[in-house]
Amino acid sequence: MTRQSYATRYLRRPPAAFVVRVTSRLPAVRVRTFELRLIALVLAACWVVAAGVVLIAYRPGGPIDIAVGVAALLPALIALAGVLWPPLARGDRAFAAMVSLAAGSLLVLVPSIADVTGQLGARGVQTLLPSGEAAYPWILALLGTSLFSGFGIARRRLGEAAMRRRRLVRGLALATVLAAASGLVFAAVALGNEFALRDRVASSSRFGPTDVTREPPVCDGPMGIGPAARLGLHLEGSIDGRSLGTVDLAGERSVADVRWLAYVATTLDLGLQGAASIGKDAWLRDPSAGWHRATPADVADATLDLNAFRVALSPEARAAAQSTGVGLIEGARGRQCRIQVDGPTFRSAFPEVAWLVGAADLARWRGQLDFWVFVDGQIGRISGSVNGDAADIREGALQATLRVDMTATDRDAAIRISPPAP
Repeated sequence: MTRQSYATRYLRRPPAAFVVRVTSRLPAVRVRTFELRLIALVLAACWVVAAGVVLIAYRPGGPIDIAVGVAALLPALIALAGVLWPPLARGDRAFAAMVSLAAGSLLVLVPSIADVTGQLGARGVQTLLPSGEAAYPWILALLGTSLFSGFGIARRRLGEAAMRRRRLVRGLALATVLAAASGLVFAAVALGNEFALRDRVASSSRFGPTDVTREPPVCDGPMGIGPAARLGLHLEGSIDGRSLGTVDLAGERSVADVRWLAYVATTLDLGLQGAASIGKDAWLRDPSAGWHRATPADVADATLDLNAFRVALSPEARAAAQSTGVGLIEGARGRQCRIQVDGPTFRSAFPEVAWLVGAADLARWRGQLDFWVFVDGQIGRISGSVNGDAADIREGALQATLRVDMTATDRDAAIRISPPAP
């Protein structure tokens, strides 16, 4: 038999082992393709939900409100490309990398959807182009989705036999184009809609009335807090330029009844803390035991804005308050005022600082508090800081700083405080 006829016969009848190997891989390839398409479908569904929230809830009154929601659908179309052309990769590691890429995108996308839903549902900031700190989860989710689909499109265009490096470069290029194009289109539409609203008065605001013809009270005049409020508190500390941690708190108050939860991540404590007070009943929550009964005295200083107003913003404390001007906060007209405070007053007004500095003596600390009073005569925001000697916090330390930002919104809402589940 000649060499040519042998080669021809060999190519026409491949070895049995080769046939078995290829045949055995076919079911695994089908399973992986199905899994990747399912993940891409979940990604597309999440982007559709995000766009649906914008379409339904984003109504600041601009001329192209609906167009903003339509532009938000572009990432969903990118994810659908991954359903049509999944990024099926050779080898177990490459397949795991694609799954991890999609899973990572979902991990940052789902909480972002919850955040924007709460923001729009609570009549919060109507801009959809937040600061870089708030926007980066969306950017990461968009980049992850674009990479996932970009690798799939590159595989489809170049074929399975193309070199891995070539497919990788093509996928990265496609992902960059897809992410940049969709992001820029959405930003352009959203900015155009917001520029058209620059001279319009907001129809409502969670911070208070939006009537620009009314003047807020003067800083040393009569003012108070609302009968109810949705409360937010952010505390952070630093010592010699190094972070002591943060406290992020959210809750509600109705007259004197209050309930809140705080995520504490500091050098002294870690976990979910909480407090609730309804009439003569009181509860506390700690990370190890959950909710448990407490005495009213245990939660006497846990009323947040009530406590801060009583301790730090009494008429005597505001007698020398300085006005820094009148402006708009999320469409509500308010006056910004400033007072000087010492460390003990700051600790009494915001006792949650104990999670940052423990029982440290703040007697020689000094700082200032800014507060905003709106045209309804109610305080809706308090922000400020104090700093001083840090030797009582950590041996050898020189200086520490504590910062606070508290908001009290929806002060005219009907809020009912329910007892925590055991």
